[in-house]
Amino acid sequence: MMSIQVSAVLIVAAILFVLGFIGVLTRKNILFMLISVEIMLNAAGLAFVAASAKWQQADGQVMFLFILAMAAAEVSVGLALVLQIYHQYKTLDIEKLNALKDE
Repeated sequence: MMSIQVSAVLIVAAILFVLGFIGVLTRKNILFMLISVEIMLNAAGLAFVAASAKWQQADGQVMFLFILAMAAAEVSVGLALVLQIYHQYKTLDIEKLNALKDE
């Protein structure tokens, strides 16, 4: 059986988290921002699973299940908000929505 180094998995998780964070900061579309938050949550879950495998404990896997539940709730609430915003303003661009708020 092939063993993967925990440090390599943590590096991948860190890269994914940074990419998600950059996506949240730079994107103007709400859908892309939600996808970036999902990437960040999955990166955190990957780090928990890697730590769980290193120390032979199930705690990290249990935390990953909580992260999955939180991500599912975030997606359902986020998509409901996105649909309502699009229905009301006919755009998902953050800058245009901010311009509407200032008027």
